[in-house]
Amino acid sequence: MRKKIFFVLGILFFVGIVFFVLQGPKFFPIILEFLFNREIELKKTENNINVILLGTGGGVHQGPDLTDTIIFASIDPGKNRVVLVSIPRDLWVPDLRAKINSAYAYGNSKKEQGGLILAKAVVADIINQPIDYAIRIDFNGFVKAVDLIGGLDVDVERTFDDFEYPIVGSEDDLCGRKEEEIELLATASSQLEAFPCRYTHVRFNQGIQHMNGETALQFVRSRHAEGEEGTDFARSKRQEKIIASFKDKVFALETLVNPVKVIGLYSTIKDSIDTNIQEEEIDDFIKLAQKMQEAVIYSATIDYGDEKQDRPGLLLNPPISSDFRGQWVLIPRIGNGDFSEIQKYVECEIKVGECPIAENPL
Repeated sequence: MRKKIFFVLGILFFVGIVFFVLQGPKFFPIILEFLFNREIELKKTENNINVILLGTGGGVHQGPDLTDTIIFASIDPGKNRVVLVSIPRDLWVPDLRAKINSAYAYGNSKKEQGGLILAKAVVADIINQPIDYAIRIDFNGFVKAVDLIGGLDVDVERTFDDFEYPIVGSEDDLCGRKEEEIELLATASSQLEAFPCRYTHVRFNQGIQHMNGETALQFVRSRHAEGEEGTDFARSKRQEKIIASFKDKVFALETLVNPVKVIGLYSTIKDSIDTNIQEEEIDDFIKLAQKMQEAVIYSATIDYGDEKQDRPGLLLNPPISSDFRGQWVLIPRIGNGDFSEIQKYVECEIKVGECPIAENPL
C-alpha cells in the first residue's frame, strides 16, 4: 500500500536539518547538492537500515526523559520500501521491572549517552531486530521549532475531545485535597475527578487545521480522547501526520535559504536532540531521504487492538498488581515477557508488509 504520508521521510529529513543547523554553515554545500544534484548515489548496503525515534517531554515536564513516543523504522533501500512500527510507552519490560518508556531515562541516570544505548538494546530485544541508529527529540524544542517556521497545516481525520490532557507543571497539584486523602485518591478510577486541576480540555475539529507548536504537541500527545482517537493506534497515526507536515515545512526552499530561520532552528534544536548518528554519516542520510521519496511505506502498531472495529491486537492490559509495581501496563497477550509473537509479527511486516494479526494467539 502506497502511503500518502511518508512519515519515515520526516525522520530522515528532520535528521538532516538537525545536523545541518548543529554543525553550522560548513554543511550548506551538502544541502545544495541534495536539492539540485539529481545524480546523488546512496552508499550501497546489503541490509536494512533500522532506526528508533524517541520523543521525550523534556524541560519542566514530569519525567522529562521518559519516552512518550517510540517508533521503529526499518528502511530497505534495495527494495525501496519502509516499515514503521509504533511501540506503546506502557509496554512492560520484565528485565527492567518497568515500562519501556523508562529505558532511556534509566540509561541516562547510569552513564553519559547511556539512554540511547539502553533504549536501543531494549527495543532490539523486544522485536528481535538490530537497531543501527537512535534519535531522541525533546518535545519542548519541537514546540519552539514549529512556532519558528510559522506552524503546521494538518489534516485532522476526525473530530475528538480529550478532557484529561495533562497541564505541564500541575502534575503534583493537590487541587485542594488534604494530605490524608492523597494516597487513597492516587488509585481512584478517575484521576480527572480526583485531581481536576491537573488536566485541561483539548478539542480538534475534522478537516485542515493550522497548528502552532503547543497545539501540534497536544495533537500528538493526547491519550485520553473519547472514541476511536483514544487508542494508541490512532495516536501513532497523528504522530505520522505531524512529523510529515513538519518535514514539508522545514524543507520548503524558502526555509532552507533563509539565514534567519536556519540560525533560529540552530539555537532552538541544538539542546533538544540526542543521537548516535555520526557527523560523517549526515550526507548519507540526506541522500537516503532523496532516494526513498517514492518508497512503499507500511505502517503497523503494536497495541491491544479494538473490539469495536474488530481489530485484534498483540497486547493486553492485565489487572493492576504488585507484579507491575501497581502500574497500568500492557503485556504480550501470550504471556508476560514472551515477545515471540510480536517478533514474528515485526519480521513479517519487514519482509512482507500489511501482515494480519490472528484473532486468537496460536
